[in-house]
Amino acid sequence: MTAEYFNFLSLIGVAFFAISGALLGHDKDIGGFGVVVVGTVTALGGGTLRDVLLNQPVFWIAEPNYLYATYGSIFVAVMFIRYLPDVSNYYMLLVDAIGMAIFNIVGIEKALIEGTTMIVAITMGMTTGIFGGLMRDVICREVPLVMRDELYSTTCFCGGLTYAALFLLEVNYMWCIIGSLFVTVFLRLSALHWGWQPNIFRKRTVRK
Repeated sequence: MTAEYFNFLSLIGVAFFAISGALLGHDKDIGGFGVVVVGTVTALGGGTLRDVLLNQPVFWIAEPNYLYATYGSIFVAVMFIRYLPDVSNYYMLLVDAIGMAIFNIVGIEKALIEGTTMIVAITMGMTTGIFGGLMRDVICREVPLVMRDELYSTTCFCGGLTYAALFLLEVNYMWCIIGSLFVTVFLRLSALHWGWQPNIFRKRTVRK
């Protein structure tokens, strides 16, 4: 992936996550500067952890444009809330799904650039995709989405597997990105709509 595409995807991912943080902050009646804090942590948390683990300069310190994207997106979200006060929680879940899918790709790409194996890259994509949302939910005293009995981190993993499969087939990297994004967002929105659950551990019926 070229540096331009990488930076573009990262900026879009930051923007979506910043909006999701601001929307959840509003839903939890967090006022004033608190909404900015929640949005900023959501937008920057996953990428920060990724860069620390990869022993790379933290992206928003090395390139301040990510901060402009974060604060600008929070401002847009605040204006959206201000003029449409009855904001459905669905909007937060939608932008969270898109942001997670984008950050999943960014994490995979950055790990591969640093020379990791594909399995490490997929894990780094999941870490980048879910950590910001995890911090957001903890700050807002919500049960984190990643801990709930629904498809969440699994969608990142499936998106990562899609990327890996297309990559190994030597498909153009743009289609690797599109395929991974589509699978991740489709599975996440489908889980929200139809209530899909992984059901790894099934409850056993106690016989009398």
